[in-house]
Amino acid sequence: MKTERNIFIAFILNLGFSIFELFGGIFTNSVAIISDSVHDMGDAISIGLSYFLEKKSKKDPDNNYTYGYIRYSVLGGLITTLILMVGSILVIYGAITRIIHPVDINYSGMIIFAIFGVIINFMAAYFTSRGDSINQRSVNLHMLEDVLGWVVVLIGAIIMNFTDIKIIDPIMSICVSLFILFHALKNFKKVLDLFLEKTPKEVSIDNLKNNLLKIDGVEDIHHIHVWSIDGYNNYATLHVVSDSKDIKKDIRNKLKKLKISHVTIEVESKDEKCLDKNCDVKTESHHHHH
Repeated sequence: MKTERNIFIAFILNLGFSIFELFGGIFTNSVAIISDSVHDMGDAISIGLSYFLEKKSKKDPDNNYTYGYIRYSVLGGLITTLILMVGSILVIYGAITRIIHPVDINYSGMIIFAIFGVIINFMAAYFTSRGDSINQRSVNLHMLEDVLGWVVVLIGAIIMNFTDIKIIDPIMSICVSLFILFHALKNFKKVLDLFLEKTPKEVSIDNLKNNLLKIDGVEDIHHIHVWSIDGYNNYATLHVVSDSKDIKKDIRNKLKKLKISHVTIEVESKDEKCLDKNCDVKTESHHHHH
């Protein structure tokens, strides 16, 4: 597994660099560098988690996990996101106290660190640029973000070096942290949607129902449930009222086109009564049974 080895190397490099950075931030007294280290530490943790959990999530379904282990990769995203949220909030808090009580910053040390940061991250971005998977692309975007982050710190350090406006440092730090927080919250919402079994964005239940009702032999469709295991694999279950036997194949083909990879179909004949209480909503709505 060449990719797995690459991921592991990226993890070690990122982790090492973020620890080096943390000390650099403490040594130069720059909270902007510390917030960058939180950003990189988050990247490292997510790479590390995806390395271990990705391997686990590839396992085939068994009796304990009948859907397979796919959600383990989602769990990795959740843990990383929480760590980043906490980290960025702590850094913002630190930066605000710096705005109130400015401290002396070692500008030349900061400039040297930022130059290192730009070079190392540029190299990392260059190495990850060759790849076509979506995952690869998102990793590469991360790397470019890191390069930009360091360029900003470098420019800030140079300006402070000549003007001695200390407040630039915490302001840069807050910008980086808010950026991290914003992305973390977006991710957090995605993960929550998955765990709450929300209908996937790209699937419209009405549209799906209308499409299926167009199939010859389909009398009625109800009890539709659609959910996603990991944001890519969408599953569905539904009841179909039909007297035709080969209706399932048509339904499966139709749903493939509507981005649903796995469907469980229960077929009922016209004279059969569906026992589910949510089923026959039209007649039930007038007289509720409690």
